[in-house]
Amino acid sequence: MRRFLKDLFSAPFQLVLVISFSLVSATTIAVGTYVISRTIRDYLAEAMTERVNRDMHLAETLYQIKLRDVAGIAHRLALDPIVTENLAKARAGDAAARTIIDRQIANKITVLALGGNHFIAVLDADGNVLAGRLVSGTGEHAPVVGGGNWAGLPIVKDGFQNRQTLAATEVISSDMLAQIGLAEQAGIAIIDTPKAAKILFDPREGRAGLALVGISPIYGEGGETVGAAVAFHLFNNDFTLVDEIKDAAGIDTVTIFFGDLRVSTNVLTQDGKRAIGTRISEEVSQVVLGQGREFTGPAFVVNENYITRYDPLRDHAGQVIGSLYVGVRQASFLRLVNTVNERVLLVALAMILATFLLATPISRTITRPLKELKELAAANRRVAAGDMAVRVPVRAGGEVGQLARSFNQMLDTLQATQDQLVHSEKLASLGQLAAGVAHELNNPLATVLLYSDILLKESAPGDPRRADLTMIVNETKRCKGIVAALLDFARQNQVAAEPTDLNALIRNVVEVEQKRDAFAAVKVATEFDPTLPIIQADPAQMHEVFVNLMTNGVEAMPDGGALTLRTRSGPSGMVTIEISDTGVGIPPEHQSKLFTPFFTTKPIGHGTGLGLAIIYGIIKMHRGQ
Repeated sequence: MRRFLKDLFSAPFQLVLVISFSLVSATTIAVGTYVISRTIRDYLAEAMTERVNRDMHLAETLYQIKLRDVAGIAHRLALDPIVTENLAKARAGDAAARTIIDRQIANKITVLALGGNHFIAVLDADGNVLAGRLVSGTGEHAPVVGGGNWAGLPIVKDGFQNRQTLAATEVISSDMLAQIGLAEQAGIAIIDTPKAAKILFDPREGRAGLALVGISPIYGEGGETVGAAVAFHLFNNDFTLVDEIKDAAGIDTVTIFFGDLRVSTNVLTQDGKRAIGTRISEEVSQVVLGQGREFTGPAFVVNENYITRYDPLRDHAGQVIGSLYVGVRQASFLRLVNTVNERVLLVALAMILATFLLATPISRTITRPLKELKELAAANRRVAAGDMAVRVPVRAGGEVGQLARSFNQMLDTLQATQDQLVHSEKLASLGQLAAGVAHELNNPLATVLLYSDILLKESAPGDPRRADLTMIVNETKRCKGIVAALLDFARQNQVAAEPTDLNALIRNVVEVEQKRDAFAAVKVATEFDPTLPIIQADPAQMHEVFVNLMTNGVEAMPDGGALTLRTRSGPSGMVTIEISDTGVGIPPEHQSKLFTPFFTTKPIGHGTGLGLAIIYGIIKMHRGQ
């Protein structure tokens, strides 16, 4: 194994790389795993909260539908003309009229096919039951014997007083339920529940009933209230609605509380029975019942934790009398979180192992190019010895390859700088030579021109020597022009700088040059930067620069074209002047010779090849580029 590892990691640097890669990867993956785990946990918690909120919305919707159904029974019964016609007779004690009303109630029950325990009755104006029926959870119904008086139920009392249909969740006392034989069903034994409050929220809990109640007044022919139709669905020990909500909406658990007591639920105890008689935790009771606000989050339910939502239930007067609950076992959520964490951890370990395995060949690839550093060192020694032509072959990528490219670029820059210095030295030497030659030739040329011009003027018009004298004069003038150019070239290091507005200077040059015949077919355009700063320059020499460049541009457009002069600020501490034309351009093979003195592509007699060399010197002496 030791020999295998030695062969696998042949260089210490490679082993360091593998260990470094593995540690960095392990650290990154560990942090990423923790962040991902927390993110998923938070996401799942948020998702579970959204789920219970959605479940509550569905539960409340079905709850309200049931309430409307109960209210609808009372309303339809109150509008039944047969009930209205027989109400007065039934109140007077007519047994036949009561039977007719009872039959109408039975018909309504049969048509509606109600589920759960219901009480449906017709009351007289004093709240006495004239006829009524009890409906069991199995759908069986029977007439109510006795029935008693329901005027004491607050919602019935307010319905009579306000002459309006009312529907709400109400508390019905055990005395009233006893009148119709439902007191025993409403009775619930209170079970001691961990974390519940020591005192009952409502002292009537365990005896009174919680019900959906609807009342609709019955009006006589004169519009007076002659009675009312009442219907209610009793929740105590009735699981029809909670099971219907669970099945229809796909909700895990649903509970209806009277105060803090479970009266209808599908939450199960440890022995598998419905948790009727258990109570809500004090933490939830204080928020939902005490403050009348919804509660969402983890909560202790019966004997375990759930992710829950509780919404308060209010009676027709707005008083909190209970709550509606939906929930999901927290254990299922924790199992899901643990499963996700285990899989994330497994993936993280696999990634760390894969990183270690991949780091070995990658480290070999990284260390292999390091031998090229030796070539760089050897090349550096050759450059130090004066060999500027040496170049390093670029074989590797990454930093080593970039270093090799940078080394070659540095040598290219050094070579270019050296060439430029040599060129500048040549120009300086040539300028000194040109100054000496120009001074030596200028006087003899002036003498030749003087005497040849005198001979030309004195010769007769038909003298055969006149053509020769004319040629002597012209060629002498051309020589003087060359000598003058040499003198200009020699004097380019003399800069008389003064504050200069380049925009105004170029504008004056353009106005003068445009009047020449050569500019007749050329369109001159200017694009000046109005913010161009005043610079220190020699106006005369800059004038020569612009004239020379404009002349070159025009001569490159023998058939006409466009000449554009631009100025702009920048780069920092400098200004930029551009002169462009639409002419034939400069061949690539001539571009390296642009500033070489006496180099020209123009025919003999049309240029000396000193124009751009002079411009180059002027710009350099102005510390320009």
